[in-house]
Amino acid sequence: MDAGPKKLNKKVLVVDDEVPLLRAMVDKFTREGFTTLEAKDGAEGLKLALSERPDIILLDLVMPEMTGLDVLKNLRGTDEWGKRVPIIILTNLTGNDRLLHQISQNEATDYMVKSNWKMEDVIKKVKERVGIKD
Repeated sequence: MDAGPKKLNKKVLVVDDEVPLLRAMVDKFTREGFTTLEAKDGAEGLKLALSERPDIILLDLVMPEMTGLDVLKNLRGTDEWGKRVPIIILTNLTGNDRLLHQISQNEATDYMVKSNWKMEDVIKKVKERVGIKD
């Protein structure tokens, strides 16, 4: 009898206003054994990040209420946890290499262009960033 996913004792926050994608990521990470948190806009995401202090954040850039870039700036400027927490930017922006380069200047920030990855790629990247060996 399968006992379900092994608990990884890692918390991931997914912040994305595309609800179908948000649901798919939350479901997949839950099945992989992560504790998952979700937010549908930047303001909610920032509030959850600061109160729950997840091990990693998946963050869309273009969202209502507060952009992902604003969330990133707020987190990086708050406290030591906010400066260090790994963040993976998930974006549809493909033509703005300069912006993406600026974002990734912080060693705790990666980015993935949504059209270029599969869910398994995101899971693998998250596991790498939080130190989980497969």
